[in-house]
Amino acid sequence: MDAFDYIIVGGGSAGCVLANRLSARSSNKVLLIESGIDTPPGRVPKDILDIFPTSAFNPLYKWMKLLVFYQPLPSNAPERPPRPLYDQGHVLGGGSALNFQAANRGAPDDYDGWERAGAAGWGWKDVLPYFRKLESDQDFGGSLHGKDGPIPIRRVKPAQWSGYTRAMADALGAAGLKRVEDQNGPWEDGFFPATQNNRGVERISTAIAYLDATVRARSNLTIITNTHVRELTFDGLRANGVTVMRNGAPSAFRGNEVILSTGAIHSPAMLMRAGIGPAQHLAQFNIDVRQDLPGVGTGLQEHPGVPVATFLTPQARHDPRRHGMYLQISLRTSSGVEGCPPGDMFCSIIGKVMWHSIGRRLGVSMGWCNKPFSRGQVRLETPRWEDHPQVEMNFFSDRRDLTRIMNMTRFLAGLYRHPSVRAVTRGVFAANYGARAASVGRVTLRNKILTGIGGAVMDMPAPVRQAFIDNMLLSGPKFADVLLDDEALEAHCRRMATGVKHVSCTCRMGADDDPLAVTDTQGRVRGIGGLRVVDASLFPSVPRANTNIPTIMTAEKIADRILAN
Repeated sequence: MDAFDYIIVGGGSAGCVLANRLSARSSNKVLLIESGIDTPPGRVPKDILDIFPTSAFNPLYKWMKLLVFYQPLPSNAPERPPRPLYDQGHVLGGGSALNFQAANRGAPDDYDGWERAGAAGWGWKDVLPYFRKLESDQDFGGSLHGKDGPIPIRRVKPAQWSGYTRAMADALGAAGLKRVEDQNGPWEDGFFPATQNNRGVERISTAIAYLDATVRARSNLTIITNTHVRELTFDGLRANGVTVMRNGAPSAFRGNEVILSTGAIHSPAMLMRAGIGPAQHLAQFNIDVRQDLPGVGTGLQEHPGVPVATFLTPQARHDPRRHGMYLQISLRTSSGVEGCPPGDMFCSIIGKVMWHSIGRRLGVSMGWCNKPFSRGQVRLETPRWEDHPQVEMNFFSDRRDLTRIMNMTRFLAGLYRHPSVRAVTRGVFAANYGARAASVGRVTLRNKILTGIGGAVMDMPAPVRQAFIDNMLLSGPKFADVLLDDEALEAHCRRMATGVKHVSCTCRMGADDDPLAVTDTQGRVRGIGGLRVVDASLFPSVPRANTNIPTIMTAEKIADRILAN
């Protein structure tokens, strides 16, 4: 049986970082296990390199049976509501191979809040060096920015903005928002060129950035892909390896330390299947309790979002040859709702919603609660390693989240009444990535033909276009009617709310006396030797940011601690 110093389970944003940093010490023998495909240098698939996340529509790169409940489950319902597919990366690079490459960090107070919650050594002053370490900022220097890291950070200059972006910037300025040049500069409200991690017209996933040819050539690093971890193995209360399914056959690896980096949904599920978690829940599946940790799978947080869409006239549409990145500007605002901190609301302005002809004709404003208070949970549905867990987001279980997303939806709708926006758009409506959109979302010849026809129809006179939108893109009441009534708007927001793929906090780190802390501040699982969790599930609370860069930071910081011991 092959033996390693470190076995890293999961080759996503955290796992790729750990594989690089831990194997940099030649005496460490490191194994990285990824369930999806490899993306080796020189052979990265074109749709992963694409700065528009075409890869997010490819079932090869994501879990196709991972379903979630967004709204709280009613206790007296005769049957459970439907569960939409929740995109999670199933490829080397994980979510960083599928996302919009948003590269923001969150508020300094997010991390000071982690420290106040018991994560000693994770305050802003402690994490800033690792944000700087991971990045090579192409636009700004100074004490807040790094220049030598593997992740390139850039922004689209105003001269490159599309017609839609320029019009929305006019509307945001007229609404009183300040134009801020550096989203990752001092924390303040305003709208700004969206900070992103890519290189010109190519995505830079963590697999590309951290597992380049030089790193892969290290004799002490082994990377295996298309390999599923079936279970963790133990010697008493110490993890000592994993068993896997590879090429249809089981095998095993031993390790001095096992690090789970499978994300905030699968890391807690893997712990629970190993008997580490809430004892009462494990008893339902006759799983022997190895360590009763009630915090495993609890406290889940996501940023609940509601999109507002519009039809773009030809002069407003995004041309990647001239305009570069599709996510060009974002905005951060403070709701003023009691108990909510500054910058608690966020919106991304995107000039294309899908890869195909219809998607190129639509723009979207995706608003979300940047600092949610609602919390959900991850629980096992079966003890089988092949099955996904049950995921309950519990959106709007805290009324403050619902109030703020309703206010944000009204604010965004108002932007489309600004003269600059009205000149380059035609109408505003609610759209979500539902079953119909998903059916044409796969990149196939059939869908290319169908959406090509649909795109041509949308360019026809207004009555034809509106009929197409009403019959093919919409579900539920018309958006204009929804905005007139609080009750209707609440129902709309509940129906249209979606996650923005920032799930976190399900194995949170904390102080020794915190009964819900799953790990210590180095990711070490309580009461279990040789086992860590290093991914977004460690967060005590979700930061006011897209979570990819904070996850990379977390892996960089813990890798440093491991190497220092």
